[in-house]
Amino acid sequence: MIEVKNLSKNYGSHTAVKDLSFTVESGQVYGFLGPNGAGKSTTMNIITGCLAATQGQVLIDGYDIFDNPKEAKKKIGYLPELPPVYPDMSVYEYLLFVARAKGVAKADIKAQVDAVMAKTGISDVSRRIIKVLSKGYRQRVGIAQALLGDPETIILDEPMVGLDPKQIIEMRELIRQLGTDHTVILSSHILSEISAICDRVMIISKGRLVAVDTPENLARVGEEKRILRLTVKGDADAVKEAVCSVDGVSEAELTSSEDGCVSLEIGMSGDTDCREAIFYRLADAKMPILAMQINKVSLEDIFLDLTSDKAEDETEVQEVEADEGDIQA
Repeated sequence: MIEVKNLSKNYGSHTAVKDLSFTVESGQVYGFLGPNGAGKSTTMNIITGCLAATQGQVLIDGYDIFDNPKEAKKKIGYLPELPPVYPDMSVYEYLLFVARAKGVAKADIKAQVDAVMAKTGISDVSRRIIKVLSKGYRQRVGIAQALLGDPETIILDEPMVGLDPKQIIEMRELIRQLGTDHTVILSSHILSEISAICDRVMIISKGRLVAVDTPENLARVGEEKRILRLTVKGDADAVKEAVCSVDGVSEAELTSSEDGCVSLEIGMSGDTDCREAIFYRLADAKMPILAMQINKVSLEDIFLDLTSDKAEDETEVQEVEADEGDIQA
């Protein structure tokens, strides 16, 4: 288990990670999701002991990564965004070197190297020089070195960057297999990667954790929350007042106003379909509807909403409880 408590990292006046706290339970695949520059790599580098924190604590199975790094690092295998390989070595030579550097017992080195090559599907290229391998195979070599020493937790920073579609599918399957024997933390800024692989998702924005949940619960929230888009001829304030007076309308936001017409995005609560009531309310007010469209909120919409500048002031983590299905702040 990994416990991160009140973690912060400052670079001069810039705060890369701000008061971050979360727990990673054993035996699951976690997705660490956020836009570029959100603080994912910084957090992973701190958790793995590659980078010092400004403040906070990281415990790996009870060992403090700063106070007891040797014991803590035995519990972790790490693949940075750029695999830490020596390009002029063969795959086999490199993995032998890493095994020795990690302190694997001499009698166990060959067996461990053979095992991680088999698990990551690189046995057939074991004698090839790393620099001539494809991007996908180099990523696999990077994962193989992370597995040496049999760590309980594997941390993968953007493992699918630069891979072609076939390689991405193969990498997803490899990570799923790793999740059967290890706790896996996988970072990405691509939602489809995370939702396809992970048991639980942590969303980070501008160094803050803004949501923790399962992909299924996040998807359910998207299915339940619907947005009605309207274009209406009339005064903006009058249109908004009329719409907001309809039962079942949870919110209404003006998105544009031009040439006597206004556009709105309207949130509808629960299973209520307000379209007919809105139609008659605006018709009675002699404000004709020029366009009406209803959309369910997608996972991408939820992600963008949680990581937008509008959400920046919200410091509490949002979580969907499995038995409730709504986001709580």
